[in-house]
Amino acid sequence: MLWVKAFHIVFVISWMAGLLYLPRLFVNHAMATDEAARLQLALMERKLLRFTKGLSHMAIALGLWLWLGWGVYGHWLHAKLGLVVMLLAYQGVCGKLVRDFAAGNNQRSHTWFRFFNEVPALLMLGIVILVVVKPF
Repeated sequence: MLWVKAFHIVFVISWMAGLLYLPRLFVNHAMATDEAARLQLALMERKLLRFTKGLSHMAIALGLWLWLGWGVYGHWLHAKLGLVVMLLAYQGVCGKLVRDFAAGNNQRSHTWFRFFNEVPALLMLGIVILVVVKPF
């Protein structure tokens, strides 16, 4: 089970890296004035989103394996799973934003994306505190 746990952590870290970087691409895309730059950013966003989705699937599959294999329970786990669902919803919103940028339909400013970029960091903070501290 320690191997499963180790790979779960690796996939979670990689997933989070993608979710933290994708909105930074959105910031640059919202500020881009050159068409070639917009096309390049749209390509990068699409590829990163696809890769990030694969990482999330692996992280969740390994997390379920840990949960079912070790039988870990507690109210902290319910709260953590709630935050993970919010992280998945955030990833879904990112998917819509990628499609909007690709279609040239972005209505948001680079400033909005700078704030949007902080959401996964806050969710990650809550998840790590719940897993390590287990406050309830």
